[in-house]
Order: sequence, then structure tokens, then C-alpha cells
Amino acid sequence: MMHSDYIGNLLGPWSLQSSHLGAIALRVGLVFVMSAWTGAERASKRHPAGLRTFILAGTASVFAALCDEFMVSVMKVNVTFMSPAAILCLATISGKSLLFSSRNQLKELTTSICLFTNAMFALCIGFGMYTCALIGYFAMVVSMAVFPAWESRLKGRSPQFELHLELKSRNLLQEFITAIREFGLHLDEIEINPAYGTTGLGVYTVKVTISNEKLLKSTHGEIIDALSALDCIAFVEEII
Repeated sequence: MMHSDYIGNLLGPWSLQSSHLGAIALRVGLVFVMSAWTGAERASKRHPAGLRTFILAGTASVFAALCDEFMVSVMKVNVTFMSPAAILCLATISGKSLLFSSRNQLKELTTSICLFTNAMFALCIGFGMYTCALIGYFAMVVSMAVFPAWESRLKGRSPQFELHLELKSRNLLQEFITAIREFGLHLDEIEINPAYGTTGLGVYTVKVTISNEKLLKSTHGEIIDALSALDCIAFVEEII
């Protein structure tokens, strides 16, 4: 099936033919490189879905598109199902891969969205939509490379943040609550970590809001350093 694509037109008519061996190799190769980069970036930050997961999802997507295009252009099938099935499966996998804390807080959302988005770009390339896929992939790479540092700075100045708290004893919880209120923090939520429920340790997830105007000028790191000096605290760190 032939169609118009800026990059495809530059490469030549062969690149837009789904049955051409060179076009198949080009599409699979592009998807492999794109998926490998995205997977390596996620794996380097110790996320669950890494190099192999992204390459496998991308490869499955590009072959689904190639099969659909072959069925339409060669077998003259009017309705295809491989690409819709791939989208449905990947959406389900991405959704199920979201990790929840005991308060149903979404985690690994960026990795799940990256997996699904990378698969969509693979489908576009499988259909010979090189320009659309590469522009979208470039936008994704820029957002993943540039925005995290900016996002961290914004979060670092947010009046709300979450803490992983380890008390020396569960009996010291009231002392901790009193201390942070005097310090200028408002306690929004506190929840015992169920993973330590049978150990007797006082491990909590705490959400606080800065209520003291002077503290608003301080970074989260400076506030946590000050909290670490409290006698009741064995360990505390920010949950990012």
C-alpha cells in the first residue's frame, strides 16, 4: 500500500511498500533503535520496564502494522485486527503495570506511558508514517531529557511533599506530630507502612504542608535535614 510521507518520499518509493524487503528491514531497524534508547533510559533509572520490555513491545507493534498493511495491500482484506489488538494489549499491560501504594497513589506512571507511546510510534513506522513517528519520538526524547530537572526544581519548592519516616518506636508518634507542628508543618496525612506491620517498627508515609511562611524559603532537603535532628526520628527522606 502506497501513501505519501515526506521522509518516505526522500528515501524512495521502495520505503513505502510494505512488501519490500528493504522497507521491512528499515521499519524494524528504526523501531529497534528507538525502543532500545527509550528502554535504556528507563533501565538506567532502575524502572521495572527496561531495555527488553521496550524492544519486545516495539517489535510486536511494528509487525502488527506490517501484517495489517500486507493484508490490505496484498490479500485485499477490508478489515484488519492486528493493530487494534496490539493497541488493546499494550494499553492493558501498561495499565496493569502501574504500581500502587496502600493509598492507591500512582507510581511508575511515566514508564507505563512511555511503553505505550513508544508502541504507538512503532505502529506508525510499521505503516510507513516515518515523519509522524520521528517527530513524535523526538518530542518524547526532549521531554524525557530536559523536563525531569525542571520538574525536580518545581517539586523542590512545592509547599506540599511526602516523607518516608522511620521512628525509633511507634510510641514516639505523638511526639513526632507535636514536633512538626511546632516546626511549622501541617500534617495532612499519615499512614503506617503495611510492609513493616508485623515487625513492630514505626515506619510511616507522611504527607505534610509547609504552614510557616519562613519555611517556604527553604528547600525540602533543608527541612528534612532539620527534621532528622529530632530525637524521635531514626530515618527520614522525601518520597519523590
